[in-house]
Amino acid sequence: MKILLTAINTKYIHSNLAVFSLRAFALQERKEYQTCVEIAEYTINQQVDEILMDLYVRQPEVLCFSCYLWNIVYVEQLVKELKKVLPDTEIWLGGPEVSSHPKHVLKRMPQVRGVMCWEGEETFLELADYYHGKIPSLKEIRGIVYAQAGEIAENPARRVLDLNRVPFVYHPEFSVDSGTPGRDREEMERFRNKILYYESSRGCPFSCSYCLSSIDKCLRFRKLETVQKELQFFIDREVSQVKFVDRTFNCRHDHAFAVWSYLAEHDRGKTNFHFEVAADLLNEEELRLIASMRPGLIQLEIGVQSTNPKTLGAIRRNMNFEKVQAAVSYIHACGNIHQHLDLIAGLPYEDIKSFQKSFNDVYALHPEQLQLGFLKVLKGACMEEQAGNYRLLYQNRPPFEVLSTRWLSYGDVIRLKGIEEMVEVYYNSGQFVHTMERMEQAFPDAFTMYDRLRAYYERHCLRGVSHSRVRRYEILLDFAAEEDGAQTDAYRELLTYDLYLRENVKNRPAFAGSPSVTKEEETAFYRQEAAEHRYLLGYEQYDKRQLRKMTHLERVNGEIFLFDYQNRSPLTNQAAVYRVSLPSRF
Repeated sequence: MKILLTAINTKYIHSNLAVFSLRAFALQERKEYQTCVEIAEYTINQQVDEILMDLYVRQPEVLCFSCYLWNIVYVEQLVKELKKVLPDTEIWLGGPEVSSHPKHVLKRMPQVRGVMCWEGEETFLELADYYHGKIPSLKEIRGIVYAQAGEIAENPARRVLDLNRVPFVYHPEFSVDSGTPGRDREEMERFRNKILYYESSRGCPFSCSYCLSSIDKCLRFRKLETVQKELQFFIDREVSQVKFVDRTFNCRHDHAFAVWSYLAEHDRGKTNFHFEVAADLLNEEELRLIASMRPGLIQLEIGVQSTNPKTLGAIRRNMNFEKVQAAVSYIHACGNIHQHLDLIAGLPYEDIKSFQKSFNDVYALHPEQLQLGFLKVLKGACMEEQAGNYRLLYQNRPPFEVLSTRWLSYGDVIRLKGIEEMVEVYYNSGQFVHTMERMEQAFPDAFTMYDRLRAYYERHCLRGVSHSRVRRYEILLDFAAEEDGAQTDAYRELLTYDLYLRENVKNRPAFAGSPSVTKEEETAFYRQEAAEHRYLLGYEQYDKRQLRKMTHLERVNGEIFLFDYQNRSPLTNQAAVYRVSLPSRF
């Protein structure tokens, strides 16, 4: 009996914690399932036929799909074709995109035998037992909705699982090749160059009306000693990034502080840990600890969503924005933590003017990333129930994104989509930091600046075009010349500075003009540096030719800066920069 757990991820670097958790739990309880329960991972970037052929070759007798907003359309295409070529294979679905409305899913996809609703470890184990003849009837399995004799049967819901019963999915015991000699450091090979996902808690203490996480109100935590042991596993193996999927990681202070303290004490300088937090819940003790961490040890994702009090009340989001401001500003000043702040457009009581204020409030905090997202009206979430009251129109297809509301027209949504693109290109890329800071001064506020930039793109038919990186600099310079022409030369210098801050380009771009430092000045500087070694002390051996390849000199506003590409910021990947002096004769 072959049971195949299948995940279709958005990108190759992603992995699916759910399918690995289901398999690990089944193997923990039934060692004999080691060879019959397998995992297959794909991405939505692959052709449907490619995955269809691979699944056919595997010949599963039971095929289970993990379903999410981003892959449900893809899964539905596969299901319809799979039943034609594998007519005897039983197909089951699970995951948040099918758990809230399983009967509707089964009516829409008659090829599917059933749906495992919500938390799936115990349900999948019993389903595997059923197909191995250990459970006589599907009626005995809680938490499933299934087709039976032309009807749809719905079994009672399952009680939530003690999170400490869920095994550590990355342990070699649950590897496909467990038991093979020499697996001690090879069990992570499957996850090489991927983001690893981890959970230390389940459930969410909040009741945000747009989110399905609020449905699970039973907040459970993994034992701290277990969490520490599992984190050490990642640290020892120098995993690049571990992303906690805890919905609000710091909702319990003692748990969050203990985990962060352990990471700070046992850090080996390699692994980054990502956390989703409520910034207004961070206390002074936690902030001091965060401030002491190695740059790049942790990064924080903070969902602000809106700063309009009426909007926050309507979506049942309890947030003190003044505390958010204080915490984010404190962390930003420390300069060691990447902060990612989120806004959602299309929420109730938020028109374009209100959203402009929310945007400016968050932008003023200068996070490393500002995500401008759009409301998704998820089936089963409270927002879906309120759609009529809010005159909320949204797409019928996933991701069920907002089209308009009582307060926001579709034209406004299109406008915000353009602003989102400009923010992504010119802010979140981190490639135009100093230029954008200077440009803000020429506009009433940041929102207006990005709105004007959006309009400039549209007027000049620049949207929908795949521009090169250098072309983006040229466009921004042209925009600056149009909006603030008296300062064009200053913008040119800043754009050149920003360009070399990220990369020592071989061919100087045309917009930067002639080299600002002459060859004679360069020669004199490196000759002096060879004698005095004032700036480049990190280089093991002084080699003038190598140093010229790994550094760049640029004159900005009359001063000369040295860009050192061998020493970069772990947060921004920007080169180290020094103000330097030329020999006195210059």
